[in-house]
Amino acid sequence: MPNKVPYEFAVIRVVPKVEREEFINVGVIVFSKRKKYLDIKYQLNENRLRAFSEELDVEMLKGYLKAWEAVCRGGAQGGSIGQQELPYRFRWLSASRSTILQTSRIHPGICDSPEEVLEDLFQRYVL
Repeated sequence: MPNKVPYEFAVIRVVPKVEREEFINVGVIVFSKRKKYLDIKYQLNENRLRAFSEELDVEMLKGYLKAWEAVCRGGAQGGSIGQQELPYRFRWLSASRSTILQTSRIHPGICDSPEEVLEDLFQRYVL
């Protein structure tokens, strides 16, 4: 177990009508402080989203998720949040919010490879 490290993840959800609290999982964020890893994987299935809510602005969602990607990657392209340390960026992305784009509560785990965890969680919760 010497290669095992803790990680945390949250599922990214689209909530078209916040007052109804209905959502569709569209992505996952994985963070591991020890591995210095923070990444996001998402997929917007436009047909599924439109069937869920005809008023949904998919292009707007794409823009928001691109901004979340920039925050994960860090640096100036992620704005002031992107220039913070990894734990701060993960906490900011996974913070509770009442907007169209939300995350689940944070879940912990232990793994060898956060990259593999990201792919596994994406397959399990999004596809």
